Amino acid sequence: MGTLQMTNQSDVQLQVEAFCADFEALAQEMGRVIVGHQETIRLALTALIVGGHLLVEGLPGTGKTTLIRALAGCLELTFNRVQCTPDLMPADLIGTYVITETPQGRRTFEFQRGPLFANIVLADHINRAMPKTQAAFLEAMDEHAVTVSTETFRLPRPHLVAATQNPLETEGTFPLPEAQIDRFLFKLSMDPPAPEQMELILQRTTDMERAKAHKVADATRITQMGELARQVVLGEAVRRWAVNVVAASHPGNQRAPDEVRRLVRYGAGPRAAQAIVLGAKVRALLEGRCHVSCEDVRAVVHPALRHRVILNYEGQAEETAVDKLIDKVLQSVPAPGPSPA
Repeated sequence: MGTLQMTNQSDVQLQVEAFCADFEALAQEMGRVIVGHQETIRLALTALIVGGHLLVEGLPGTGKTTLIRALAGCLELTFNRVQCTPDLMPADLIGTYVITETPQGRRTFEFQRGPLFANIVLADHINRAMPKTQAAFLEAMDEHAVTVSTETFRLPRPHLVAATQNPLETEGTFPLPEAQIDRFLFKLSMDPPAPEQMELILQRTTDMERAKAHKVADATRITQMGELARQVVLGEAVRRWAVNVVAASHPGNQRAPDEVRRLVRYGAGPRAAQAIVLGAKVRALLEGRCHVSCEDVRAVVHPALRHRVILNYEGQAEETAVDKLIDKVLQSVPAPGPSPA
């Protein structure tokens, strides 16, 4: 079964309705814990469903860690939290071989798995870890496996690495390498709450009982939802437009706007296009459609590109907002006409 067009229409409708119902149930449970940030919740769930990873950025106290805990709380999946510090070593994440003794007195090497062997791994303040420790995530995020010595170990599926960082920290932090940044499907921004939202936060966090998410899905269901999302039809015109949008984020591309040419060091690559397409497919299902529209693509362009568009020295000096550059990119690449239903 390559696409949803190849199945019985009544069965397709039932699958889409079940997908939407389960997705909304998960979002509702996360909403019990997270005040506001509805779009952020939807993007976090999207990343999990399509097998991607998340980079969550925001000021202290804006709910970055709470967001990932709420995501794990509504799923019957294993969850580990790693507090990233300068003294954290790669073996602290991956695990290591230890000597064990059998009842017969024989000594053998046995691999003790680290916290990376969980369905959802929260890397809190990832930019406080040393570069060699950050690199321990690379294979896991790209190949869903880790290699120790000469042996490769598969990670559980689904597998989501959710990393948090504060935007204004400089002392005691190590910038993430571009190769690792590119492995995050989306970068989510957590803005400070409005006064009325802060009142609701106080109600939920200062009473005798704290708000808690209930488990409503397991690994099997998340895998099924991901498989369904990948069957959504992507038309040639929409696919070409998504590719042109990504290409226009490069200063050397002929479609790149003047601001990109002047302020960007280099733009996004193939992983960005993959993130846009997968996110758009999930959004299409949530809209009750089995094909991707331009609006689906436009809705996920910012979270897919904002961490992959790297500013040059001039852009950094002017403190350029990357999201505004992405707006310019979208304006410079006209969208095709409406996709056929």
